[in-house]
Amino acid sequence: MKNMQHKAWLAGFILLLGCQPPGLNKDGSPRFVAQERDLIFSLSPLAEPPANPSNRWADDPQAAHLGQYLFYEPRLSVNGQLSCASCHNPGLGWSDARPVAVGLGTGTRNSPSLWNVAQQRWLFWDGRSDSLWSQAIQPLESPLEMGHPRADVYALFQREADLKAGYEAVFGPLPPNTPAGIDRFISHMGKALEAFQRRIRSGESPFDRFARALRQQDLPAADAALSVEAQKGLRLFIGRGQCILCHSGPHFSDGEFHNLGLPRRPGQPEDPGRFAGIAALKRDPLNALGAYSDLPANDTWADKLRYVVQQPENQGEFKTPGLREVAQTGPYMHDGRFDTLEQVIAFYSTVGREPAALGRREDTLQPLNLNAEEIAQLAAFLRSLSSGPPEAALTQQPKSVVFE
Repeated sequence: MKNMQHKAWLAGFILLLGCQPPGLNKDGSPRFVAQERDLIFSLSPLAEPPANPSNRWADDPQAAHLGQYLFYEPRLSVNGQLSCASCHNPGLGWSDARPVAVGLGTGTRNSPSLWNVAQQRWLFWDGRSDSLWSQAIQPLESPLEMGHPRADVYALFQREADLKAGYEAVFGPLPPNTPAGIDRFISHMGKALEAFQRRIRSGESPFDRFARALRQQDLPAADAALSVEAQKGLRLFIGRGQCILCHSGPHFSDGEFHNLGLPRRPGQPEDPGRFAGIAALKRDPLNALGAYSDLPANDTWADKLRYVVQQPENQGEFKTPGLREVAQTGPYMHDGRFDTLEQVIAFYSTVGREPAALGRREDTLQPLNLNAEEIAQLAAFLRSLSSGPPEAALTQQPKSVVFE
């Protein structure tokens, strides 16, 4: 309800902006009015990832080291050839540049980028995990991805001295070889992987430099940071395009789920999205309210899980992705149907011309009717959200599994 009220206020704010004549400087760049500047400042800078009290090792350096080793370790897959980095390659925007994920089999959804993944309230396109550590476990066992049942992964750690030593340096002795002990073990695996992935963060982008200069009223520095074309795209993003309704905040995502009315692609199965995700989330023993969570009693962090309710309107909804580094992370949409940013923007420009594959398209989505120049401007702005390549130290497996 709070999110809906915020969106209603924001929509009214944007409508007010749309009624005002857009000012331009002599060089053709926008002269942003006070209301526009407020919206711009709401998008920058990106803060540190929020705390995760369900994982007591979330910010532990030793756990992060172990998680980084495991992220690049192919022994975790059943065939010894795949790792987390197979679908989340740091050289490909922490994704894989494919329309849909390919592991032991071929999936039906695009591999989400891991840039700023710790900023997300829900994980997976359908939100079926409520923490990064519980999410990290599912690809290990998925028959389409790494295909390694947790009991077999536990046995691997029992017999491989280096993996056992790395685990025990962080978590203590391996739990007993019982169903509950193996579940405890695999939850620790996920928590180490989360600790590493929390370090995958964007640096300062051209847009951030622009926003900082604008806040300081240093207009020459602002113009040097962002091209005229990108500034015009920014005005569209926060104004007539209404992109900010869903791509809000410094992560450029409201963290929620929406039905965009995408038509079904030939040969693809029906995908209920968030509707099925809520059901899977509720029954997952590794969710934040389960026995393997480190969440203190009565902590409100898991209220999102306590109060989420499956509704018919959730059919066909998928999570709003963050837009930082988006130029690196194509193809786009939950099924990877669009190769370029321009194609994505063109879809929004003409949205609603075809029936939705499932459920009902969100009413706030109306055709933008952008011309080619405006599409190019929006794409230029989106490219200004890239900060550069990832930190080199994060892009390879450490030499030793044990933190030194």
